Amino acid sequence: MKRSLAVSLFLLAFVFAGCGEESEPPQTAEAAAAVEKVSESAATPPMARVERLRVATTTSLYDTGLWGYLEPMFEDRFDVELDVLYAGTGKAIDWGKRGDVDVITVHSRAREELFVSEGYGVERVPFAYNYFLIVGPADDPAGISGMNPEEAFAVLMDNGEAIFVSRGDDSGTHGKEKSIWTAAGFDYDSDVRTAGAWYVEGGSGMGPTLVMANEMQGYTLSDIGTYLAYQGDLDLVPIVDQGDALLNVYSVLQVEASGNPELSLALVEFLTSPDIQQLIGNYGLEVYGIQLFTPCAGQEI
Repeated sequence: MKRSLAVSLFLLAFVFAGCGEESEPPQTAEAAAAVEKVSESAATPPMARVERLRVATTTSLYDTGLWGYLEPMFEDRFDVELDVLYAGTGKAIDWGKRGDVDVITVHSRAREELFVSEGYGVERVPFAYNYFLIVGPADDPAGISGMNPEEAFAVLMDNGEAIFVSRGDDSGTHGKEKSIWTAAGFDYDSDVRTAGAWYVEGGSGMGPTLVMANEMQGYTLSDIGTYLAYQGDLDLVPIVDQGDALLNVYSVLQVEASGNPELSLALVEFLTSPDIQQLIGNYGLEVYGIQLFTPCAGQEI
C-alpha cells in the first residue's frame, strides 16, 4: 500500500513538472488559419487610398446619360473615383452650401451668381447650353402651337382645363417655368399654384415629369436633351420651341468648401477643355440627329 502511494506521488510530480515547461498547446485548424491570415495581412502593405470627388448635377444632365459618358473619362485621366449625385438645382446648391459636394453643375444663372457672391462658390463657369421646350399632346388642345412661351402660358391660364404638369421641385427647370409665368404677368404663388386642378405639381425630376405629363396627356416644360432621351416612350411632341426665355445654360461651379480643391478645379478644367467640349457637342448627335448640348466654354451667357 505504501509502495503504491509512493509510485502515485512520483507520477503526479512528473506530470506537474511537465506542465511547468514552456511549450505551446496544440492548435486547432481554425486557430492555425487565423494566425496565418494575421501574418499575411501584416506582411502585405495597405492599399493606397483612392481619392474621391463628389459632384452634384441636375437631373437633366444625368437623365440624358451625359455624366455616364463623361465620368469614366475623368476617372481614368485623374485616377479618382467620381461620385455623381443628381437632383434639382435647388438641392444641388444646398449640398454645395453645406459642403457635402466638391463641385456643382446646374442651370440657374441668378442662383449660381448668388451662390458665388455669398462665398459658397469660386466662380460660375458656363460649359454647355441647350433649349427648353413646351411639349404636349399632338392635337394641342390648348392651341398654343407657334406662340412664344409667355403667350402660351397666358393661354393655358385662360383655358383652365388643359393639364400642365410642373416639376414643382425647386429645380432649374422649375425656376425657368416660374420666370415665364412672371413674364406672362402672373404671380406664381398667388395666381398659378392656386389656379385649379389643371395645374399639377409633380415634385420630381425631368424624366418622371415627362412620364406623368404623358400619362395625363398634358403639357410640360422640358429641356430638349431629356425630352429626346425619353421621346421613344412618349406620345408628347414639341409644341413651343421658340423664344429667348427658352435658353438653358449649364454651368460648373467649384465649391469653396471643397475638401479637394485641386481635383475640383481639375473637373472644371476638364469640362471646359477643347477635347471634352467637342465630345459634349457630339454627344447624342448620332442617335438623335441633333445636338443635345452645345458647348460654350469661354462664353459669357
